[in-house]
Amino acid sequence: MVVATMAWRHKAVPRAEVLGILAFDAGKTMCHLISLYHSLSDKEITKLRKEVINSKGVTYLNSQHECFLLNLAAAERLEELDTAADTVSRFGRKCSDPSLSRFDLVYADLKLGLIDLRKLSYGARNTPKIISKMEKFVSSTRSLYFAMEYMAELEASDKKRQRLKTVGATNYNSNPKQNMEYLNEQIAYHRKQVQQYKEVSLWSQTLDKTVGIMAKLVCIVYARICSVFGGYISNCNCYEINDVDNNNNNCCCLLEHRELYKKNYCLYEESLQKRVTRSGPIPKASNNNKTGVIRFLNRDGEVDRPKSSVNNRVLRLAPPSTVGGAGLAVRYAEVILSAEQWLHAPATVGQDAREGLYEMLPDRLRQKVAAKLRGRWRREEEGEALSEGWRDAVEEMLEWLSPVAQDTMRWQVERSMETGRFEAKTTALLLQTLHYSDLEKAEAAIVEVLVGLSCIYWCERR
Repeated sequence: MVVATMAWRHKAVPRAEVLGILAFDAGKTMCHLISLYHSLSDKEITKLRKEVINSKGVTYLNSQHECFLLNLAAAERLEELDTAADTVSRFGRKCSDPSLSRFDLVYADLKLGLIDLRKLSYGARNTPKIISKMEKFVSSTRSLYFAMEYMAELEASDKKRQRLKTVGATNYNSNPKQNMEYLNEQIAYHRKQVQQYKEVSLWSQTLDKTVGIMAKLVCIVYARICSVFGGYISNCNCYEINDVDNNNNNCCCLLEHRELYKKNYCLYEESLQKRVTRSGPIPKASNNNKTGVIRFLNRDGEVDRPKSSVNNRVLRLAPPSTVGGAGLAVRYAEVILSAEQWLHAPATVGQDAREGLYEMLPDRLRQKVAAKLRGRWRREEEGEALSEGWRDAVEEMLEWLSPVAQDTMRWQVERSMETGRFEAKTTALLLQTLHYSDLEKAEAAIVEVLVGLSCIYWCERR
């Protein structure tokens, strides 16, 4: 009777589903979450506040207002977390555990303030253990991925060998028997290696266990974003955005950036509830609202519905008066980096490269460069030393212009699906790039650099 009961119970319990091929998508999501976790450490936040947003390129081109830049950073990090949470929710729908199968509702409750954020401590003792476990899974899954790629190449070589052998080719290798034995040994060895990686990687882990780990980290990272950025943003008076007559004297955001604040995720609790009622839903009045922290919500009021895709709202909110809003961020970054190469290694830049550089410029920028150069030639004819001070001036400008250009290209590479595979390093933020840079200021700086380089080149040739 006992045996029969045990057999019945065993039959009734569904077999836990393992990840299998989904391990690679899960591994990339884990990398994303680990990267977010590390980007919110005390060290990284201090670096952001003391170095990044105070760098000359950011303050001159993007904004001098700490409040705006921190709002931008908070919005971007939260959007990245939303992306990861959306993937975790999709995995969760395949789980047997009901609490994981509707993680989208849990995440929505978190953003509505129905979950006490104080229970999700960033510095809790078990959090480093979760991170360590995820990093080990990511490492073994990365090894499995490359082992399977190499295995596929070996199998393709074997199929080619078999095909050549079938058609009777006599010259497909110099020593057929020796090469065949070596290839067979390699295939057997790597098949065994692939199997070993499968056993220790995410491939053999159950969906419930994997989703459970990732879901917990999503909640911890969300609580950390609220904790880290809430205190800084709470000093901002930028929420009187519906007042059209506001002369911006009491607002620490730039006028052209107000659209960002309209759709920002910041929600003040308790004392500021009346002010934000017009811009988004507020949590229900309950004992859960006594945490005294700032929570972040989607401004569109659709937090109860899972998002199927990422909209890159923070990216698209750059107004037309910015480099990114004009669609020129990557192009201008390439121009700046090419100019830097031209300055420090002129011998490596030929005539074709110089012409290609000018072809990258929009017509209005070419006209500005040509007009400024004509003015320089006239002054040269009047006896003024053309090259005097130009090299120092260009070097000084590139010292603060190049880092912004480099971060623009870095941001693009890091967001690429292909190059971002299994990378858990801290990523750049849009505020570090040319995307939110003032278009007129950026173009004026680029014109100065290009005119200076032309003068230097002309004088050295003369």
